[in-house]
Amino acid sequence: MDFVEGEIVAFDKPYKWTSFDVVGKARWLLCHHLHVKKLKVGHTGTLDPLATGVVIVCTGRKTKLIDKLQYDTKEYVATLQLGATTPSFDLEKPIDKTYPTQHITRELIDEVILTFLGEQWQVPPMFSAVKVDGKRAYELARKGEEVELKPKLLVIDEIEVMSFDPETMQLVIRVVCSKGTYIRALARDIGQKLNSGAHLIALRRIRVGDYKIEDCISFEQFEKLVYEVSSI
Repeated sequence: MDFVEGEIVAFDKPYKWTSFDVVGKARWLLCHHLHVKKLKVGHTGTLDPLATGVVIVCTGRKTKLIDKLQYDTKEYVATLQLGATTPSFDLEKPIDKTYPTQHITRELIDEVILTFLGEQWQVPPMFSAVKVDGKRAYELARKGEEVELKPKLLVIDEIEVMSFDPETMQLVIRVVCSKGTYIRALARDIGQKLNSGAHLIALRRIRVGDYKIEDCISFEQFEKLVYEVSSI
């Protein structure tokens, strides 16, 4: 493998790491072991810190493929907590409101889930990297500022219920979707359509384009690989 010339690596992003952490760690390992001062390294799509799973990293000349790879279809497994919301739509912020759930049944969930198939207009979360007047929305949100985000058109190719626990009101779904889909916002919208509330409590990206979670490597495996390449 020639990381300086250019390679594509699929990582299984650890919990609480940002996508930039993944890029930074990969760049440091490559520069350190290959004894190069500079190296182009970039990722093909942001994954929230509280999510785990597939993050594609390109090095060298393969970074020219980033724009193309960003448009690849994504697949997720998400766990939603029904009956409560948070300002960030996930566990970054504490619960701010609770809602009735007595009316929620598996039949109702199945009916509601199907309405999310196909083209959808989705309002991004305030706690997101969407730019508003040159600033990231999450920067404004953390300052307590409220801004109106415009809805974006996206496509959900597949969505299905994997499990539902009526006692804990936890719902696990699988989603195949286009670039720009916020699963946190999808959780919010599902909660609203159930005449209740919902937020994301776990998220795992299991595929980006042709790269599946089983194709990914950990940073321990990556460091061993880079060391072996540098020793040749």
